[in-house]
Amino acid sequence: MTFEEFKDKIQSNYDEKNCPVTKVLELLNGKWTTRVIYELERHDSIRFGELKKSMPAITNAMLSGTLKMLEKREIVIRTQFNEVPLRVEYSLSEAGKEMLRIYYEMAVWGDKFL
Repeated sequence: MTFEEFKDKIQSNYDEKNCPVTKVLELLNGKWTTRVIYELERHDSIRFGELKKSMPAITNAMLSGTLKMLEKREIVIRTQFNEVPLRVEYSLSEAGKEMLRIYYEMAVWGDKFL
């Protein structure tokens, strides 16, 4: 959809329940969601402990829950290596990597208006 098509849909009583902007904002609504995505964007893959160190204020339970939600929504990929000790790494899926475009547009807007 082009920007003009999007603008026309909004002006013609766009269905709020099916609005893609609303869906993205709901995805990013969690306190830690954008930060987790940002940290994963900075690494090809990262282990839970390393991710936790980059966000010291988040609890283990909150980080785990956020990662599970993002995995369920196919934004994050969880890779388990069957080694001793067990090793798990997290990375962004292609959909997650595409979110960098959203962050970029937000940064451009923020630099211009904030």
